Amino acid sequence: MSRSTDDGPAPRGRSRRSFAGTRPVMDDVAKLAGVSKQTVSRVLNDHPAVRPETREAVLEAMRTLGYRPSRSARSLASGRTRMLGVISFDAARFGPASILTAINGAAQEAGYLVSSIALDTADRDTVVRAVDRLGAEGADGVIAIAPQLRVGTALAEAALDVPLVVLENDLEDGTPWVTADSWAGARAATDHLLDLGHETVWHVAGPQGWTSADRRVLSWTAALKAAGAPVPAPLFGDWSPDSGYDLGRRLADRTDVTAVFASNDQMALGVLRALHEAGRRVPEDVSVVGYDDIPEAAHLLPPLTTVRTDFAEIGRRSLHLLVNRIGGTDDSPVDPVVPVELIVRRSTGPAPGRPCKRPGHGLRGRG
Repeated sequence: MSRSTDDGPAPRGRSRRSFAGTRPVMDDVAKLAGVSKQTVSRVLNDHPAVRPETREAVLEAMRTLGYRPSRSARSLASGRTRMLGVISFDAARFGPASILTAINGAAQEAGYLVSSIALDTADRDTVVRAVDRLGAEGADGVIAIAPQLRVGTALAEAALDVPLVVLENDLEDGTPWVTADSWAGARAATDHLLDLGHETVWHVAGPQGWTSADRRVLSWTAALKAAGAPVPAPLFGDWSPDSGYDLGRRLADRTDVTAVFASNDQMALGVLRALHEAGRRVPEDVSVVGYDDIPEAAHLLPPLTTVRTDFAEIGRRSLHLLVNRIGGTDDSPVDPVVPVELIVRRSTGPAPGRPCKRPGHGLRGRG
C-alpha cells in the first residue's frame, strides 16, 4: 500500500498549557498536530506534497502554541532567506514611496521581509554597490524601482545572481518589469483637453531621461498630431512644485495658452499658483490637468483633474512576479502594464468662447 508524503490529520484537544514554561519548538508542534517533524518543516516551507487537512492541523497547532519559526532554521531547510531586496530612487516622491509601502505590505502577507536601499544617485558604481550589499545580505530576489534610463543601464551591467524585477523601466534583456500605462494616461489627458475645444495643449514635462516622463511627452505629441493640433515645445521641469511654478509663470504670460497638461500633480500645483498670481482663472481662462492623483489633488482650489496611477497595484504585481520567479513558477501570469484612470474635476472646462469639439474621452494605448 502506498504512503502519502505527509502524516494524517491531527488529534485535537491539547492546548498551550501542555507546553507551559518553555518556548515551543518544532517538536512540540509535531506532537500537538500528530505529525512528524518533517511534515512541520514541509508546511513551513510551503511544500506542495502536504494534504490540506494536514497543513491546517499543523498551522492550528502553531497558533495554539504561539510557535514562531526560526528564520535561520527555515533558511537552512529551504536554502532561502525569505528576505527580498528593494532598490529605490527619489524615494521621497509620492509615487516611489507609495510603491514601496505596497511592496512591504505584500511581502509581509507572503511571508517575506524587505531590505530597502534608497539611492540619491543613479550612476553605475552606486547601483552595483547596492546590488552587492543585497547579495551579501542573502536576498532571495530584488525589486528595483528604476524610473531613469541610466538606472536600467546600470542594473543591466550589475552582476545580480538572484531574480530581478524592474519597475518603470525595461532592460530589453528579458528581465521582468512592471509599469503604469503612461502612454494611455497622457493620451487621455490630452484628448480630454482637446475634446473641451482647446486648439492645443501645452505640456509641463518631467525631466528628460525619466521613462515615465519621456513616454508622456511622446504620447502627448502623438495625440496632438492625431488631432491636427499645433505641437508646442514641451517645458521640462524636475517634478517639483517649484519647477511647475517657474514654468507656469512663463505660460501665464501667454494669452494663447488655454490648456496645460503637467506630468505630475506637484508641478500642476505650481502651475495653478502661477496662473492665480497672474490673474488667469482656472478653468475659465486656462484648464489644467495633472498626473498621479495625489491625495491632495481633490482638495486644491479648484480640485485638480488628473490621471490616477494605482501605485499600490504596481507594488503588489511586482512582488507577486518576483515571488513567482523565486519559486520557479509562472502559474499565475502577471500583466506588466497597470491601467490608469482619468479623474475629471473642476480644473478643466471648455476653451474660452469655444464649444467642446468631441463628446467623451477615454484611455487608449499601452505604455
